[in-house]
Amino acid sequence: MHEQLPLVIFSGRAHPKLTERICDYLQIPQGRVRLYSFSDGESSCQIEENVRGGDVFVVQPTCPPVNDSLMELLILLDACRRSSANRITAVIPYFGYARQDRKDKPRVPITAKLVCDLLTSAGAMRILTMDLHAAQIQGFFNIPVDHLFAAPVLIDKIRELQKGELVVVSPDAGGVERARAFAKRLEASLAIVDKRRPAANQAEIMNVIGDVEGKVCVVVDDIIDTAGTLVKTAEVLAERGAAHVYAAGVHAVLSGPSIDRIEASVIEEVFVTDTIPRSERAKACAKIRQLSVAELLGEAILRIHEAKSVSSLFV
Repeated sequence: MHEQLPLVIFSGRAHPKLTERICDYLQIPQGRVRLYSFSDGESSCQIEENVRGGDVFVVQPTCPPVNDSLMELLILLDACRRSSANRITAVIPYFGYARQDRKDKPRVPITAKLVCDLLTSAGAMRILTMDLHAAQIQGFFNIPVDHLFAAPVLIDKIRELQKGELVVVSPDAGGVERARAFAKRLEASLAIVDKRRPAANQAEIMNVIGDVEGKVCVVVDDIIDTAGTLVKTAEVLAERGAAHVYAAGVHAVLSGPSIDRIEASVIEEVFVTDTIPRSERAKACAKIRQLSVAELLGEAILRIHEAKSVSSLFV
């Protein structure tokens, strides 16, 4: 029989509400840790309970402010390692720097790999993350990685749309696999938008592959950042005769003019998850509907702790 270690869950300051929801689901108290910053901006922490021999999970999405969130996660992992935790799992609902996962231009960094190395060096023995921008990032680690998908949470919400024939739309060629998986589970049609990006955070829509006329279109993406791609995709779908346009995104970064763009767009509703905390502006936007992945993360943490299958969550 597997001998269970004491389960302890700590939270960084990036998204304490998510950790609260996870602990509520698991019906356990949060681990006690004091997090603080020096006057020059340096982060530090002190773990305020015994974790020697424990099974420790540190929850911290590396969301804006990205560098502060990442550094605080590294510091927390180091503190747990130096406190003699038996196993340390970094729970990273949103994995920042994942978009720089290859050398697509000369003399550029591969920051996804760099962050993987930093996490391992800081003391992470296992990674639990959700909807990586590129699945192959799992191979950048030399430690176990549990890669979760928010699809079950988003699909349950999309199923509630009862306005006509449903079409799942991929906003670019890179998201086809994700959109196809959604379409299969929803028993819906699939459409693909041919997009060319002239520069970072700029998108030019070229063509729509698939029948969207008179249909209920749901644009599915992993990250909604400036929402430029999303809004232009919605415009083209409306031009091609779509009856309704919705959107679903896992990670609601929502930087820059994103919320203004969404509010002014033809999109009726945008479903996102709570891998990243909502800003006050996002909370005030009537079109943005946040869904929680806390139960999914909590169940994955429990299964890792009990040495049970995590992949069976998505069968």
